[in-house]
Amino acid sequence: MKPTEWWRKQVEEVLASTEGYTYSPNERGGKITPDQIKEKLNNVDDLSSFAMNINGERVHVFYLDTMVDSAQLYEMIFLPLQRSDGRDPLQVLPFAQPNESDDVSLLMNNLLRGHTILFFLDRNLILQVNTFHVEHRSISKSENESTVLGPQDSFVEMLEINLSLLRRRIASPNLKIVASTVGTETHNRVTVIYMEDIANPENVERVKERINNVVYQGFVGMPILKQALEDKPYSPFPQFGLTNRPDNATAALLDGRILILLNGSPDAAICPTSFLEMFSSPEDFYNRWSTASLLRIIRFFGLFVTIMLTSSYVSVLTYHPEMLPPALLTILSESRSRVPFPPVVEVVFIELIIEILREAGIRMPTKIGQTIGIVGGIVIGTASVQAGLASNILIVLVSVSALLSFVPPNFLMSNAIRLVRYGFILIAGVLGMYGQMLMLAFLFAHLLDLTSLGAPYMTAGVPRKWTDLMNSLIRTPMKFIIDRSGMSRAKRKKARPIGEE
Repeated sequence: MKPTEWWRKQVEEVLASTEGYTYSPNERGGKITPDQIKEKLNNVDDLSSFAMNINGERVHVFYLDTMVDSAQLYEMIFLPLQRSDGRDPLQVLPFAQPNESDDVSLLMNNLLRGHTILFFLDRNLILQVNTFHVEHRSISKSENESTVLGPQDSFVEMLEINLSLLRRRIASPNLKIVASTVGTETHNRVTVIYMEDIANPENVERVKERINNVVYQGFVGMPILKQALEDKPYSPFPQFGLTNRPDNATAALLDGRILILLNGSPDAAICPTSFLEMFSSPEDFYNRWSTASLLRIIRFFGLFVTIMLTSSYVSVLTYHPEMLPPALLTILSESRSRVPFPPVVEVVFIELIIEILREAGIRMPTKIGQTIGIVGGIVIGTASVQAGLASNILIVLVSVSALLSFVPPNFLMSNAIRLVRYGFILIAGVLGMYGQMLMLAFLFAHLLDLTSLGAPYMTAGVPRKWTDLMNSLIRTPMKFIIDRSGMSRAKRKKARPIGEE
C-alpha cells in the first residue's frame, strides 16, 4: 500500500470515529478555536477539516482542497509528525510558523491563500504551513509585445513566478521587493519592486502611500489597479507604463523606475513613465540605433497622421475646398458625387464600421477573427462605395488611419489615440481647419499638464536635462547613452561606469 493511500484511509477512519465531536473554547488556552474556523468557512465545500490522533495527540487540521496537493501535504506534514515520537512540532516541521496572534482574520487569510492550519490543543499551539500548490500557466511568448529579437518569455498570473523572472536577470541584493495586500474582499498581494541604490526614495514612498490608501473591493488585473494610482484619472492617456515582458521591466528597474506587480495579473506597471516612452518598443535596443530611430519616428508621427488625416478630409471638403489642387479636388468631387451625407457623417459612419470589425475580431477565435477582419473590411468597404454610402478615397484614408492607430507598442495608448481621433473629426465638421488647430492646441496643453508620479509627462520632449535627448525620439548609439533618464530622478545619475559615483 502506498503511503498516500494509507494516509487517506487513516483520515477516513478518524473522520468516521469523530463525527459530531466538538470542542469548547475552554479546552485550550488561546482565543482561536477550530469551531471558529468552521463557523467562518461555513458552506465552503472545498474546505477539508478533520481531527486525527498523531502519537496519542489530537490534532485538528484545516486546508483547502483546491489550493493544496494531498500527496505533498502528506510528505511535508503528516509523515514527519508520525515519525516525531511526540517531539515538539516546531522541530519536526522546519517550515511551520506558529500563530502568535489572536486575530482570527489573519489566520483565515493564510488559510485561504493555501496554508495548512494545525491545532495542537494539548500543547496550546497553532501552526501554519505554506502548502500552496496549484496548476498555473507556463511561461510563454508575449502576444501583446512580440519582438523578433531578444528574450521571448513573458509574465504569467503567478506572482512568485514573475518575481523569479526578475531575480534571474538582476542578481543583486539591492533589488527590493515590498509586498502588501489590496482589496477588501479579494486580499490580493501587490508588490512594489525597485533598485534601492538607484531608485528615487521619494518616488518609492509615493507609490507605497498610494497603494496603502486605495480602498476597493478587489482588483482582478493590474490595469484596474493602475487607474487607481495614476495622477490624472480622468485623462484618456495612460500615465503609467504597462508591460508583460521581463526584459522591459528589468530595463526600467535599472533606469531607476518602480515596478508594481499584482498577483493574478501578467502585467507590470512601470512608473514614472513619459509620453514618448509609450512609442518605444523593447526591440529598439536590440536593433541598430539608426533602425530604431526610424521606427520611433514612424510611430510618433503616425500619431499626428492618424488624428489629422480623416479630420482634414472633413474640414477641407466642408469648409476649405480651395486648399486642394484642382485635379485632386475633381477626383474627390467625383468620388463623393453619389454620397448623400455630409463628410462628417460619412467619416463617422466608416470609422464606426472599422471599430465594430475590430471588436468582433478580438472577441472571436483567432482564425475566425482574422477572417472577419479581412473579409469584412473588403466586403463592407466595397459595398459601401458601390451603394453610395462612402467615397472610395475615404475608405483608403480610414484604413490608413486605423492602421496607424495600432502602431504604438502600448495598447492603452492606441485606445487613447482612437478616442482622440473622434474629437478631431467632430470639431472639424463644426469649425473646419480652425477647429482642428484648437483641438491640437488643447491636446498639447493637456499633455503638458499631465504628470506621472509627479514627474512631467512630456519628458523627454521637454527634457529635464539635455542627456534625455540621447534616448528620446531618436535613439543614439549605446556609447552615448551614459546617463539615466531625468524623469526617474535616480540616485546614481550615471548608468556607466558603475563605480563612478
